[in-house]
Amino acid sequence: MNVLITGGAGYIGSHIALSLLQQNHHVLVLDNLCNSSPIALQRVEALSGKKLAFHQGDIRRRADLNRVFNSESIDAVIHMAGLKSVNESLQKPVKYYQNNIAGTLTLLETMKQHQVNKLIFSSSATVYGIPVKIPLCENCDAGNTTNPYGASKYMVEKILREVVDAQPELAITALRYFNPAGAHASGQIGEHPAGIPNNLLPYLFQVANGLRAALPVFGDDYATPDGTGVRDYIHVMDLAEGHIQALKNLQAGYRHYNLGTGQGYSVLEIVRMFEQVSGKRVPLDMRPRRPGDVAICLSDPSSAREELDWQATRGLEAMLRDAWRWQVLNPQGYVVQPVEGEV
Repeated sequence: MNVLITGGAGYIGSHIALSLLQQNHHVLVLDNLCNSSPIALQRVEALSGKKLAFHQGDIRRRADLNRVFNSESIDAVIHMAGLKSVNESLQKPVKYYQNNIAGTLTLLETMKQHQVNKLIFSSSATVYGIPVKIPLCENCDAGNTTNPYGASKYMVEKILREVVDAQPELAITALRYFNPAGAHASGQIGEHPAGIPNNLLPYLFQVANGLRAALPVFGDDYATPDGTGVRDYIHVMDLAEGHIQALKNLQAGYRHYNLGTGQGYSVLEIVRMFEQVSGKRVPLDMRPRRPGDVAICLSDPSSAREELDWQATRGLEAMLRDAWRWQVLNPQGYVVQPVEGEV
């Protein structure tokens, strides 16, 4: 199958590209490189021993999309392109709606023009807003979002449902990620956010590497075993394999699935396990709760298990070990080539 990945040079997109190549799909990538590197794709090719087609461009520009769709026949699109920082979205909501919603509309119009009917959309557990019940299943209320990033994901889901109502030949699946973590076991591809990390694990690794002084922990008085927030983390390779299964099971209509483990870990549990895995000590900076944060957020991934024949198989220790290997081999991300050696 010829599969286009928008945003395919990014953290999750590059791991999906590798999984697709290993499954003998032909992969095309469109990425504007605003928060990613073409080196990631070079390493994907090296790891897979196969070539992919890279096009630098922006999903908001119809000419860029047409250039890719005209380059060869495309069977399906995995739509990863978009901005993803909750904190930045609060500062720049228009930027997030422009990228995440307007870009998707342009993509949908281009797909219709070129008669491409299969789409997998990168959504997020943030569409649920503040959970009213745990664990979160696909039938739980969604849309009461707490930030423009989550709102943009929910709005795109709503658009996709309504587009399918108008074009019943479309086969669209939205995958609601919980907390992606980890890296490929080789240490060759992984996550290196620009600027100050917004997520726990990249920040933790930078503290352990001496790049930052201490790990901020927001809230130690939640109703959890140790007072810190509990989240559902999923290995990025499990996430990538979820896309492979979703692609195999695409059928006409609109569907959405949680991709998580159903297992929660607190901030302090993660720090303690990381210290065991790495042998590093992580200084903590205890701070008050942040507005909008919740005590516990866990997925119910049973629908993906039953309907997509998918479930996560890698645990927290593997996530931390693989991500730390990536961090040690690539302390500056894709700026420099990795060194030889084992972690």
